[in-house]
Amino acid sequence: MHKNFKNIEKVVYGRGAFDTMDSILAPVRNENNNYIVFLVDNYFNNSELAKRIPTKVGDIIEFIDVDPHEPTTEQIDKLRDEILASKGLPSGVVGIGGGSIMDIAKALSLMFTNEGSSTLYQGLNLIKKPGIYHLGVPTISGTGAEVSMTAVLTGPEKKLGLKCDWTVFNQVILDPELIASVPTDKWFYTGMDTYIHCIESENGMLNNAFSHAYAEQSLKLCRDIYLGDNAGQTAENDDKLMVASLMGGLSLTYSEVGVCHALSYGLSKILDEKHCYANCVAFQHLEDYYPEGVAEFKIMLQKHNVTLPQGLSKNWSDETITAMAHVAYNLPHMWNHAIGTDWKEKITIDTIKALYQRM
Repeated sequence: MHKNFKNIEKVVYGRGAFDTMDSILAPVRNENNNYIVFLVDNYFNNSELAKRIPTKVGDIIEFIDVDPHEPTTEQIDKLRDEILASKGLPSGVVGIGGGSIMDIAKALSLMFTNEGSSTLYQGLNLIKKPGIYHLGVPTISGTGAEVSMTAVLTGPEKKLGLKCDWTVFNQVILDPELIASVPTDKWFYTGMDTYIHCIESENGMLNNAFSHAYAEQSLKLCRDIYLGDNAGQTAENDDKLMVASLMGGLSLTYSEVGVCHALSYGLSKILDEKHCYANCVAFQHLEDYYPEGVAEFKIMLQKHNVTLPQGLSKNWSDETITAMAHVAYNLPHMWNHAIGTDWKEKITIDTIKALYQRM
């Protein structure tokens, strides 16, 4: 296996790093029509952080509500068309928020330069032209979206990412001060996304020394944060989680995710569950695939007094379960990693339906 993947061009890390944005964007502003599009999680509307965003005359700032819906192809197409009609091609896009905002920023950057609907580009290397400059500022850590080469979108037919080298951010600003206000439940679910990334990356056919090195360090940080003597939401652990998220994202990029993420995509596409929470709901039932990881995950749940729902499938119709199973089945790269190239001989729609029925 040889993956010639593109990493982030530049990363600035540390408390207060947010305030370097103005100088970072200065040379970018000379491109195209000389204005920046800022995409900001609506959580920060009218906040002190919003006042610190270095907007200039002519810039566009969009506060986007990402709850409860994850990014959609329709949302990206609409944003792209409205902005181009209003002011022409921007100099760059800045995403400030969690994983959904990161994906919206990456996707919008690409769609500014690629014609037609974003549904045409859901898949690997379908993008025809490089996007415009894009900068990511995560305010919650765990999804790895700040480093991944995928912008995950839910379309009319499927949930699948725009995935290519050009998706990767040109610049990322990692400022642990920004994640201090994350609610405890989201702090846990997003952190577990990092943990699950690494467990799945490690336990599959595509695991290798490169992906293992990142996963090993990311898992060590996760265990410090969630199981260590000073476990919990502290400034020190915020520093660690921001780095763990980045490393977990790099691990899966050079390896792959597996069964849990496939099931999570089904939960998100059909039931509109948020990705990180859906991962947790699914992962607790996957002992036969990831025995050590699931056992440790359950200890983390207990330590942080997090209770996940049980018996959800009793309220799902066979039609709903079948629809989720088809979404999960149509992610061959995940099953190939988790099970092997002969996965279709071992995994059927009924196999996947049985996994959903555990939930």
